[in-house]
Amino acid sequence: MAAPGRRKLEELSLDEFLAAGSDSEHDGGWEDEEDEEEEGGRALNGTARQRRPSGKAAQGLQARPGSRKKGKASEHKDQLSRLKDRDPEFYKFLQENDRKLLDFDASDSSEEEEALHRPPDTLEEASDEDEDEDEEQEKVKRKKVSLIHVSLKMVEEWKKAAQRNLTPKLFHEITQAYKAAVATTKGDSGGDPSKFQVTDTAVFNALVSFCIRDLFHLLHKLLLPKAPKNKLKMVLPSTSPLWGKLRLDVKVYLGCTIQLLSCLTEASVGAAVLQHVNSTVPYYLSFPKQCRALLKQTITLWSTGEETVRVLAFLVLNKICRHKKEVYLSPLLKQMYIAFVKNSRFTSPNVLPMINFMQRTLTEMLALDSATSYQHSFIYIRQLAIHLRSAMTLRKKENFQSVYNWQYIHCLYFWCRVLSTIHPSEVMEPLIYPLTQVIIGCIKLVPTSRFYPLRMHCIRALTLLSQSTRTFIPVLPFILEVFQQVDFNKKPGRMSSKPINFAVILKLSNANLQEKAFRDGLIDQLYDLLLEYLHGQAHSIGFPELVLPTVIQLKSFLKECKVANYCRPMRQLLEKLQENSAHICSRRQRVTFGVASTAAVEQWEKQLKEEGTPLSRYYTQWKKLREKEIQLEISGKERLEDLNFPEIKRRRPDERKEEDKKEFKDLFELDSDSEEENGGFSVKGKGTASDDSSEASSKEFGEEDDDEEGNYEVEEDEEEELEEDSEAEEEGREGAQRAQGAQQRRSCPRGLSRSDLQQLAQGGEDLVQDLEFSDED
Repeated sequence: MAAPGRRKLEELSLDEFLAAGSDSEHDGGWEDEEDEEEEGGRALNGTARQRRPSGKAAQGLQARPGSRKKGKASEHKDQLSRLKDRDPEFYKFLQENDRKLLDFDASDSSEEEEALHRPPDTLEEASDEDEDEDEEQEKVKRKKVSLIHVSLKMVEEWKKAAQRNLTPKLFHEITQAYKAAVATTKGDSGGDPSKFQVTDTAVFNALVSFCIRDLFHLLHKLLLPKAPKNKLKMVLPSTSPLWGKLRLDVKVYLGCTIQLLSCLTEASVGAAVLQHVNSTVPYYLSFPKQCRALLKQTITLWSTGEETVRVLAFLVLNKICRHKKEVYLSPLLKQMYIAFVKNSRFTSPNVLPMINFMQRTLTEMLALDSATSYQHSFIYIRQLAIHLRSAMTLRKKENFQSVYNWQYIHCLYFWCRVLSTIHPSEVMEPLIYPLTQVIIGCIKLVPTSRFYPLRMHCIRALTLLSQSTRTFIPVLPFILEVFQQVDFNKKPGRMSSKPINFAVILKLSNANLQEKAFRDGLIDQLYDLLLEYLHGQAHSIGFPELVLPTVIQLKSFLKECKVANYCRPMRQLLEKLQENSAHICSRRQRVTFGVASTAAVEQWEKQLKEEGTPLSRYYTQWKKLREKEIQLEISGKERLEDLNFPEIKRRRPDERKEEDKKEFKDLFELDSDSEEENGGFSVKGKGTASDDSSEASSKEFGEEDDDEEGNYEVEEDEEEELEEDSEAEEEGREGAQRAQGAQQRRSCPRGLSRSDLQQLAQGGEDLVQDLEFSDED
């Protein structure tokens, strides 16, 4: 059927195409197939691939590459044998260069490859014992690997070789030894195990000391031999042509250093490692993953470490954010704020400096970028406002506690510090008003005397915000309100040996409110707050009108208060306020501008502030003395804590009365010694004839002497038994006593003369004692 000329593939029918395919298998060669592919490639793509023949047609198509029955291995061998006849040159080339391809083993039958996998009828379950065996085998394989023990001699050799010429191979060995040393502190952190092993403490110290002190200085000289022209600009080591050879080893070294930071407990060692980390910040910036791990660990040290460690950790954080602000600043601010809140839950004289350090350093981080800081400030100030709103609306104890705690107060003061530091900023200025409203709402939430310390903290925050941002905030009403609520003339209920430190408390107990130390400390706090706030307004042109309510309140206080120690500082403050008011009045009388000219008023106030006012000069002197007092208090605090002062308590009037009664009872018993026989019965008779108060007094007398108490108890028991036995006998005895009393009353007037009556009238001590007992009780 084949024509003498070559027909196109499109003109062939299906039967002709199949016949031509079988013929080409035997007669055609590689050249004919290539011609057919060139001429009919598009036709194959267009028609043959769309039609999938079945039956004999499929067998014909499969016959061209070879019979499936023979298998892939035998088919491949047949093709190689045919290749010897068709292309002898290529076959000779394969014999010379790729002999393995021609010596193909036909034992790999395709039947095994094409055979379908049939799972067994019963499947075996994996047991824990098999897993344990696998783990043991892996451990044995690891042990078979010989580990090189690092010695001091090896460390010294590495050190000398590095100083002569540091090569990538030498740096790799030192890094692996450093990795093995760090792995001993907290276990292997994962990854490829090191070929070295460090077991000796001296070797560990020598190796770590060499890596921290000298290794990276030598590495920096190797990577960047020329110093940059601009020293302030950071040059990343990744720009060096040798970075590709050292990159992996540097990455391992940086990860091990982070692990070492997390294991150190000694402050001096941690400080040395942090100094090393600070010098290697450019290397950490080349590895984002290691840089994030470093930031996480450094934040922990910044919030919980020792003082020197905190400072060095902050330097690392600040250096990273200054050079990669757009990448790390926003997440870093969030994590630092959360760490600050978490570590400000409790406040004491020892913890307060650390909290202030975190506030100042976090404020410095927020000052790096106002736009990013505004987002975080808005979110967290709004969160504070939501807590306050819940407390004001629900009025429940748990809601009050969510506001009246140290974390909330420290956050309020922190945001006041932030807005004060970044003040000349149009971005942050809109947050001043909402923050002020939150602080005022916090003061008004529970305005009782028990929360005066919390009020003082809020007033200080408002004072800082008002002075730094030059914004008028009405702070004086919250200070002057205390003068109206507390009675300073009231005598204290109890004495205390220690003064109350208002800086580290938020709430006073009921016992503290009765102490003299409460009023002493409160006067000092009011004096300090008034002076600090009015000092910021001392140069204002409206100062006389601003302090008028304060002057009136201080005059009223001095008129009512009778305690000289309280009146002395307030009188001094009043004199300074009046002097400053007179100074402002005298200066503003000579001005030529009006109230509406704001620029002229600001210029006048600026000039007056530079010259100084009487109140500002007094405040400067007072501040120096106050700082000295605080330092003396801090230095003498430990000595005062060692001394156990006894607590002095005043006796209550009731206790005095009881002691007087006991003394009178002793005197009464001494006078009635001659009547010992009838003493017990006479007291008993008085007890039945008097009211409950006399019974209480008789019991008190009995408590004075144990013997008498026992006697009285016995008499009461006997009387109960007699009442249970016979009521008639008791009535008879009472009748006899009444008859005897009537006989005595009848016989007394008959036997007394006029002189005896006068003498009897002058006496009457026993009768007065009985009346005195009943009245007092």
